[in-house]
Order: sequence, then structure tokens, then C-alpha cells
Amino acid sequence: MVKGYVQEHIFRHPWERVTAASWRTYADLEHRRLLSHVVDVSVVNKSVDQGAGQLLTTRAITINASCPWWLQRLMGTSLCQCLEESRVDNDKRSLESVTRNVTLKDFVDVELKCSYLPHPENSEWTLLRQETSIRCASMPALKSFAEMIEQKCVESFQQNSARGREVVEYVCKALERAESAPAAAPPTSKAEPQLANPQQSSSSHSHNNTDMMRSFLGSQFWS
Repeated sequence: MVKGYVQEHIFRHPWERVTAASWRTYADLEHRRLLSHVVDVSVVNKSVDQGAGQLLTTRAITINASCPWWLQRLMGTSLCQCLEESRVDNDKRSLESVTRNVTLKDFVDVELKCSYLPHPENSEWTLLRQETSIRCASMPALKSFAEMIEQKCVESFQQNSARGREVVEYVCKALERAESAPAAAPPTSKAEPQLANPQQSSSSHSHNNTDMMRSFLGSQFWS
């Protein structure tokens, strides 16, 4: 049996700020306690499509399911390995990701799809849509266990999603404060100003995409 759940949330921040905050969520040490279920996050692959202005990433995420003792004994562990594949389209202002578990599949299959898009009624806001599908393995002799596993997965995903949105909101506010802070005055120089290289100007779109992605994600993503 497959059950689906849809959640929507509105961030009263522009798309660029919200998506930047979503990438920095796991690195936000100040609110790390809210995401204590996330044991480890590592980048498996990353690439930038210069022409399309898209960033493609794959991340491995280890989660502590924090399940009841009886469920942990049944599954043999409380740790679950997941794989997240995402696509950021700068021109279309969209971020889409799909996360699936790669372990514990003998008991449950979970798929989480997230999309961040400008709000259709207010371009300065961002709409997050989360679609979760959960399928428990067929266990005729343990039907009641299957139902309990499914219910615990639903409760866990709802709680963790709420915590994740809370951290994104905290990071958004921090980025907003940084954006509104007065910029430092540029150093004075007696050197003559140099004219821009026309060849560089003509190719600014392609290299600006890479610069944008680096700024967008933060330096820790590229290390």
C-alpha cells in the first residue's frame, strides 16, 4: 500500500534567499539541535550546466530514525541512508529535489519531493511544496507491524519537516540582516580606473552562473 501526503508552506522571503537558506540548513550550528536526527550529510556529486544556468547535485544523508525499541529490534538499526538529487534552475527560479531511502527498503520505501518556487500571488514570497509517498513492505503475518511502521514514518517525517522549515526561517532572517547591513566602503586607490575587457563582458552570462551558484550555496558547499 502506498500513501501520499502533501504539505505546503509559504516563506515571506524571496526565492533567492529561501533557497540559499535551504542549502545552508545543515551547516547552521546555532540551530543544529532542531536537526539532531541528521547524522551526516555529504556531497556525492555536483555539476553546473553553464548554458542552462542549472546546478545538479547528489547528496548522501544519514538519518537517525529515533524509532521505538521494538521497531529498532525488528529492523536491526535506527539509522537510515538516503540519497537526495536536486536541480536548481536559476533562470526559472526553481529548486526541485527528490530524496529516497536506500537502506531499510525491506521494511519501507519513502520518497520525498520538494519544490521551491516564487509564490504565484506574490513574487517576493516563496512557496514550498512537499510531497511524501510511503510504501510499507507487504508483511501478511505482521500486518499490525506494517501499519505501525507506516504511522511512525508519517509522524517522523511531519516532525522533521516542521523542524527543517523552522531552521530555514531562522537562516532566512540571518541572511536578511546581512543583506541590510551597510556595505564596507571600498579601499581608495590612486591607480587609474581600468576599462572592462569587451571579451569578458560578452561572456559574462556563463561565468556569472558559476559565480551565482558559488554565492548561492556558500563556500562550504564547494570545499
